[in-house]
Amino acid sequence: MKTINSRKKRKVFKIKTLSPLSNYRFEIVFLLLSLGLCGLFLRVGWLQIFQADELRALAREVQTEKKKPLGTRRSILDRNGKLLAIDEKRFKLWAHPRYFNFPGDSFEKVRQPVEVAKLLSAPLSKSVDEILNKLGNYSSGVKLAEGLTPERANAINKLRISGIDLEVYPQRLYPHGSLFANVVGFLDLDRRPQAGLELSLNKELKRLEKTSVLRKGADGTPLPIGVRRGVFEEDQLNLQLTLDVRLQEVAVKEITKQVKEWNAKKGVVIVMDIDTGELLALASTPSYDPNKYWDYSPSLFKEWSVQELFEPGSTFKPINLALALEEGVISPNGEINDDGLVRVGGWPLSNWDRKPNGVLTFPEVLQVSSNVGMVKIMNKLDASNYWQWLRRLGIDEIPETDLPGAVGGQIKSKQIFINQPIEPAVASFGQGFSITPLKLAQLHALIANGGKLVTPHITKGLKGDSQLYSQTLTESKQVLSPEVTKIVLGWMETVVSFYKESGIAANVPGYRIGGKTGTAQKSQDGLNYDSKICSFVASLPIDDPRYVVLAVIDEPQKPNAYGATVALPVAKKIIETLLVIEQIPPSIDKNEHLVSKN
Repeated sequence: MKTINSRKKRKVFKIKTLSPLSNYRFEIVFLLLSLGLCGLFLRVGWLQIFQADELRALAREVQTEKKKPLGTRRSILDRNGKLLAIDEKRFKLWAHPRYFNFPGDSFEKVRQPVEVAKLLSAPLSKSVDEILNKLGNYSSGVKLAEGLTPERANAINKLRISGIDLEVYPQRLYPHGSLFANVVGFLDLDRRPQAGLELSLNKELKRLEKTSVLRKGADGTPLPIGVRRGVFEEDQLNLQLTLDVRLQEVAVKEITKQVKEWNAKKGVVIVMDIDTGELLALASTPSYDPNKYWDYSPSLFKEWSVQELFEPGSTFKPINLALALEEGVISPNGEINDDGLVRVGGWPLSNWDRKPNGVLTFPEVLQVSSNVGMVKIMNKLDASNYWQWLRRLGIDEIPETDLPGAVGGQIKSKQIFINQPIEPAVASFGQGFSITPLKLAQLHALIANGGKLVTPHITKGLKGDSQLYSQTLTESKQVLSPEVTKIVLGWMETVVSFYKESGIAANVPGYRIGGKTGTAQKSQDGLNYDSKICSFVASLPIDDPRYVVLAVIDEPQKPNAYGATVALPVAKKIIETLLVIEQIPPSIDKNEHLVSKN
């Protein structure tokens, strides 16, 4: 049985005789291969000869990346490099529901809006319903959000949702809010400059950007082919100001507090370097937040210290005394009789307290702020010559400054000034003409620096990583002799000493400071003087003058509002801060001993 079964399982193979293939079949295969090779050569030749330019252009388009400029602006820095204005990247989020697709989905599959909304809810910090309401029934081009930070944009990118696009754009931010709004200004939502340096220095603040062309490999690596010089370089310059954030903070705080306390209309503080014209502080109130400018009245967008005029009052008396000394109509040791009332052209002019002061030296004229004394002093100066001096000081000229919107002051015409005696009379105590607070600070810098008219400015120049490209300033003009200004500066120091003896805290222990208050009558209609503008100006330190500090407060409403009660306290706080920030050592007297701090 076993033998029979094994026989049944055994296979039987047939042996076939091999025969050679026919030449005809080889010829057909050879012919087909030859035709294919010829076709390939023809196609390559066609591409190389007739379509080379088109294909080369397509290749360059794939390999080349064009980086278009975003239109960013240079940052604005204070004198110590702290940011006052900066451009930061922000993103707009666009949705196209008809293309919604998740990683791993087939090409044809379209996800429902609710599925996308659930994924976007966390990075957008919005509810699913909020996102769905924005999507609505639109199939494409829905703006879901704007102002997204790079961190949120990266979180959305990681979701890799098709139909979701992020559009990058620059947004201007002002880290210190209202602190520098009056100087820096702002850009509107369309990035158009509307005020301040953003407007006046618009061209200088635009970064030098250009469309850069870069060829890349398949993995994104930049290729050296066709790389032009400077393609990887960026404009890293920033605009640096002369202002100091620390001093500005104190100035804004003090002037705001005083304006509120006296229920005043507005106030301004200026701190100027007398030798360079640099402004270390330029603070005004009320102000606004440039990050939310739409919440404020457009009337706040201008800087009134350079754009509005006021009658300086008694703070101009030291300037007038310098003119009288320069012309030789008075001597340093001279005296004048203040009998309390003087009539000029039929007009009675009296002192602020309507009381006589008797015989006064010229320092005492400043100490008691004698209007009658000043009228008699300036009456010694020919009216025509007096008018020429006011013009030489640039009273009615627009000052050379980089501050936006600066205006010139106003004085009467020469004919009126000469032919109407009342005009030079009231000008002697700082009324009848008008200037800006900036001009007043400039004129007191002239007294402190030896008679030079410096250019007030707030920009140092464009600063790179290691170099500052300073702006070119007009050379200071010598207007008064140093001998004259030194005498007047000494007289101003006696004023501060007089205030101390009178119980007014104007001095800073250990330092020699000169100053002068002003309380000018203010008219709204040119006829009725029913309001005041109070001011105080100081020069320091007297032994080595470096700075002028000016505080002006407009229309204080409470009783007993004078320069000494309203403006002086503000200036004193700022002076104390300035001495610390600039590390100014205590003053030294003639015997080389430190001034007593008692």
